[in-house]
Amino acid sequence: MAKARTAVVTGSNSGIGLGIARALADEGMNVVINSFTDNEADHALAAEISRDAGNDTAYIKADMSDGEQCRALVAKAAERFGAVDILINNAGIQHVAPVEDFPAGKWDAILSINLSSAFHTAAAAVPMMRENGWGRVINLASAHGLTASPYKSAYVAAKHGMVGLTKVIALETAEDPITCNAICPGYVLTPLVEEQIPDTMKQYNLDRETVIRDILLERQPSKEFATTEQLGGTVIFLCSDHAAQITGTTISVDGGWTAL
Repeated sequence: MAKARTAVVTGSNSGIGLGIARALADEGMNVVINSFTDNEADHALAAEISRDAGNDTAYIKADMSDGEQCRALVAKAAERFGAVDILINNAGIQHVAPVEDFPAGKWDAILSINLSSAFHTAAAAVPMMRENGWGRVINLASAHGLTASPYKSAYVAAKHGMVGLTKVIALETAEDPITCNAICPGYVLTPLVEEQIPDTMKQYNLDRETVIRDILLERQPSKEFATTEQLGGTVIFLCSDHAAQITGTTISVDGGWTAL
C-alpha cells in the first residue's frame, strides 16, 4: 500500500483552512493544521479530525508573521511524517482603512502573514518535493488577488503578490513533477462571516436574506457564498493527477465576481 501523502495547511484551526484540512484528511492524507496558538483545543481539533477521517492529523504551532517559524513549521511536519508533499498557504488577516489612515503596523503584519509566510514555507517545502519526486503548492489568494476594493490596500497588495509568487514558483518547478497554483475565492461562508450577519442586519435594518444578497454579496454575481467544502474540493482536484498540467494559474471560486 502506498504511503499516505502529507499536507501542511497554514492558518487552519478555523474557517477556510479548516475546511481544506478536513477535505485532505477525508482523502486519507496525513495533515498538519496550524495557527499561532498552542492550547488544548488546538490539539483536540487535530484529534477530532483524525477520528472522523481515520487519518493522522497533527497540530503544530507557528506564528506566520515570523519567517523562521514558517520554515520551522515545514521542517517539523517533515520530521513528524517524513515529508511534506502538499503545501496549502492559507494564513491571512485583514484590516480596512483608507491609505492615509492605514496603520503602518497593520500593513507590515498583513504583508508578513498573507504573503511573506507563503514565500518562507514554499522555500522550505519545494526542495523536499523535488527530492521526493512529487509536490503541490496551493496558495489561497482571493478575488482581491485579481481585482481591488477601496480601503483594503494591504490585503489587495498581498493577494496580488500571492498570485505573482504563484507564477514564479510554477515556472521554477515547471520541469519537476510539482505544480503551484492559486485559488481565488470570493466571499466564503465561514463562522467569522456568519457572526457578522446579525450585526449587519441591525445596522441596515434589513432581513437576513437582503443583507446577504445586497450588502455582503453585492459584488458576487451568483448572490451565493462559496463554501469551505467547495474550496476543499478544488484543492483535492489540484492535488490529483488530473491537474498535473495545471500550474502557474489562478482558479476563481467567486460566483462570477472577477468576470465583471
